[in-house]
Amino acid sequence: MQEVRERVPLKPLTTFEIGGSACFFVDVRSEGEIREAIAWAKEKGVSFTVLGGGSNVLVPDDGLDALVVHLVGNLYSADNGTLDTWAGSDLLFLIQTLGAQGYGGWEKLAGIPGSIGGAVRGNAGAFGSEIKDFIEKVRALNTETGETREFTNAECDFSYRHSFFKDHPEWIITVVKVKLAQRRHGDITKSIGDTIAEREKRHLQNVRAAGSYFMNPQAPQNVIDTFEKEKGVKSREGRVPAGWLIEKAGMRGATVGGAVASLQHPNYIVNQGTATAENVRQLAEKVKKAVLEKFDVELQEEAALL
Repeated sequence: MQEVRERVPLKPLTTFEIGGSACFFVDVRSEGEIREAIAWAKEKGVSFTVLGGGSNVLVPDDGLDALVVHLVGNLYSADNGTLDTWAGSDLLFLIQTLGAQGYGGWEKLAGIPGSIGGAVRGNAGAFGSEIKDFIEKVRALNTETGETREFTNAECDFSYRHSFFKDHPEWIITVVKVKLAQRRHGDITKSIGDTIAEREKRHLQNVRAAGSYFMNPQAPQNVIDTFEKEKGVKSREGRVPAGWLIEKAGMRGATVGGAVASLQHPNYIVNQGTATAENVRQLAEKVKKAVLEKFDVELQEEAALL
């Protein structure tokens, strides 16, 4: 097993750049190393948690009294568009690397920060495309029983920003199998560039944030009608954008301490440089209360609160 370190700052490992230190910390690059880390934690009588790309998490200000098992490394193999990849591999790295080999179809996911394992767990998506559309199988380790098994796409129970693994955190995703289509390298490169450019217009890039903080909720018909009339687009699955609700509830630009509901994209809670995890939590509660009072819609966090 890799060296277990103590009092490792977690702030630099998250896109929020917020939070304290891990009491214990280890980098892992394989399922075997995860097993060793878990065995170490159980032997020492400490809890453990898994950290991937750090893009969708909020670490408490006082840190984590646990062993943080940090998935690292861009490790993969590919054959005729079938990709087998370590769950800790960076999603954009994979999209670009396989694109250079002439395989793609998932370019609409380009720019979503974090690891592919995290993307699978939360069924990450953008511009009408979701990671589930490309998954063949997922290998996972049960941290309670030590069992490993492969899940088919259907067994992953994918839905909007949801998977089996969100409901069952005892299962850690270790390997993801993806099936891609053969395409011209130039077309893939252009599609990746266009997607990232569109993300930069619609979403905030290179800011201290977890990405979209809330999931787009299902809403009453009157709210859907108002949204569709104003925006001239149809609601998907009876959902309306959380950012639109936040803006209409008057919370665009709202702040608590160093945290702000972004003026550009209100569903991004941004660390302006001095925000604490408590600032973020308090601002999120203010936003949820305002949206509930105005629309009778309850927002749910997409970001994981560790």
